[in-house]
Order: sequence, then C-alpha cells, then structure tokens
Amino acid sequence: MSNSLQSANAGARGPDVRDDCWVEVRSVQGSAAKPLIELSTRAGLADNNSIREVAGQTLAALDAGGLFIRIEDCGALPFTIMARIEAAVGRLRGPGAGAALPPSSPGIHYRSSRDRIRRTRLFVPGSTPKFFAKASLCGPDAVILDLEDGVVPQEKDAARLLVRNALRTVDFRGAEKTVRINPLPLGLEDIRAVAPHRVHTLLLSKTEYPEEVVEVDRAVRRALEDQEAEVYLVPSIETARGAFRALEIAEASPRVVGLSLGLEDYVNDIGGEHTPERRESVWFTGQVLNAARAAGVQALGSVYTDIRDLEGLARYAEDFRKLGFEGLACIHPTQLPVINEAFSPRARDVARARRIVDAFEQAAAEGTGAISVDGKLVDLPVVELARGVLRRAAACVAHDQPSSEK
Repeated sequence: MSNSLQSANAGARGPDVRDDCWVEVRSVQGSAAKPLIELSTRAGLADNNSIREVAGQTLAALDAGGLFIRIEDCGALPFTIMARIEAAVGRLRGPGAGAALPPSSPGIHYRSSRDRIRRTRLFVPGSTPKFFAKASLCGPDAVILDLEDGVVPQEKDAARLLVRNALRTVDFRGAEKTVRINPLPLGLEDIRAVAPHRVHTLLLSKTEYPEEVVEVDRAVRRALEDQEAEVYLVPSIETARGAFRALEIAEASPRVVGLSLGLEDYVNDIGGEHTPERRESVWFTGQVLNAARAAGVQALGSVYTDIRDLEGLARYAEDFRKLGFEGLACIHPTQLPVINEAFSPRARDVARARRIVDAFEQAAAEGTGAISVDGKLVDLPVVELARGVLRRAAACVAHDQPSSEK
C-alpha cells in the first residue's frame, strides 16, 4: 500500500501472545468507502469469516470507511477485536473518533452492595485480555481491572477500551467488578469510559485529598446520567499526605465503601525500608484502619508481594485480620485460598458466637441479668461482636458455594 497517508496500530503480536490480536489501520488515497480488510490468524484459533464480520461491524459503528485494516489474530474474543480496532482508529483519527460497543450481555450482570465481603480482590492488568475471563475462575470476592500501575502510559487509551468492553461482555461469576483508575485528572477519562458499563466499584489510586473523592463522585454522576446503577468508591491511601487526611477522604462521599491500604507506595513516599515486623508502617496502618472504622466503611489491606511465599502470606493475612482489616488485595491467583481462609470465620469461632447469641437471647427472654459463656462474662458489645461473626460467616458461605447452587 504505497499510497498510504498515515497509519496507527493497537494490540499485541508475537508467538507468545494469546487471546489477543494486533490491528493496523491506514488511511489510503483514492480508496473506496468500504474498508479493505487483510486478515491472518493462528492456525485453528478462529473463524476468519467471524473475525471479518466483527471487524466490519466495528468499522461501521466508527464510521471508518476508506481504511485499510490489517488484523493478526491470536485467538482474541470479539470484545477484544472491537477494542483493538477502536483503539487503532482512535489513534489514527485523534480524539472524538467515536465508539463501537459490543452488545451488553444481560445474563451476566448483577449488583454489588455496600457491605459485601471483600476478603480477596485480585488485580488484573487492564491491557492483557487473556486474564480477564480466567480471573474469576479461582473465586476472588472482587476482580480489579487495573488501569493504573498495571498499564504502561502509552497503552492506557487502549486498556480503557478493553476494560470497558470486558465489563459489558465477560462473565465474572459473581465477583465484584472493580476498576482501578488513574490519579486525577487522567482518572476522569477512565470514569467516562467505564462508569456507564456495569462497573460496581472504582478503586481511586493514590488519594490524598477529600476533594478528589468529591470530584470523582461528580464525574460518576455525570457518566451515569439517569441510570439506576450504583457505583461505589474505595479510595486507596498510599502516601503520608493521604494518611493525614484519611478520615476526611472516607467521609467525602456516600459512595465510599472502604479504604484501601497501599504499603508499597507509602514506604517509598516516606523514604523508608521494609522490615519483617513492618515497623516502618505501624502508624500508617493504624491511621487508615481507624479512619475507615470511624467513617463506618471497610478497612482493606495491602498486597503481599512475594507470590512464592504462601507461609509468609498466611502470617501476613492473619496479622491484618487481627488488627481489624477485612481483606487483602492479591497479585496472583495462588494467594486467594490462603487469604480467603484467613479472613473467613473459623468453625470454632462461629460455634462460640452461636453459643453467645443463643445464651444472650435466652437470658433476655427470661429476664436474666449478666450471663457467661465458656466461663467468660458476656455483655452487649460481646454479643454484637458475635452477631458480626455469624453475619460474616453466612456471607462467606453464600459467596463460596458453587454457582450452580446459588
């Protein structure tokens, strides 16, 4: 195509690429209104006619006639092909090139809730579609499609489209659909892209001021327009400045359902060094925890970065549970069972909580005063704690049962 004027591309290519594609678009002098499509596929991975149909529909939605388009397919699903084409056309034409949305799949959409369990939140890079559908197979409470650190700057525009399309079409099997957005102002573009498409929660990276949360709340409201969908917010506290304002941040919007701890960035921010006892972050951890509790939202812990050390992870998770946190973020599926076990009430704790509640209710019915269970005095705070254990245990069981039983 020696007469091409300009070109742009998006996607991934190469022998190790799976479930993705590479797309190049060129504007061609004297070309017909109908786009010219050149296609190559890895043997046995796809139906060429289906790919051509998806490509044609996407280009029509983008009003992108008169283009030459080359697609190298490596087993990409339709939503990925559409996102890659839209990204390439957008890069060719610049802002305002239009949108090509895949059909929304109503059977896979469900609501979240403010107080749902969030023991495990699994990070998935927003630029790597092969992980999207697989992420939910290992049973996390939430899947975090990451548009921030998990995506290099030059790919954020393309990742935004992949995540948007995945929210519309991928079955996340009951996991809370969370998107980690970039710090403002770039995060506002993320919100405009994903908020109208059935996202449950936005994770606000590196939050330092309550005004940021207010601005995000407004942006969500504008993006949703009159939709009934509820979008929750979890600000991530990752700096000393953010820690000093943690309570204000937690109370800045009624959409906030939790505060997330970012230990790696915090230690870097203060110029500290990780110690086995985490002495460098004791104040920070307590500050975020108490801010969350004072605001009545969930306290969610940081990641454990050594994916091979499951014994260390178990101790780490247990420490955070004892402090009062309700879950951790995860960077690898192998971490999920360990964290789920740590933050799920143990059978002996559930049994004791049941004895406490039963004894209290019986005493109340009989007009009895002080009671004891297992030789220990039981008062109202102890009863409320026991009721919380029973509620959490029921929620864990409901989440963990096979989907066919739900």
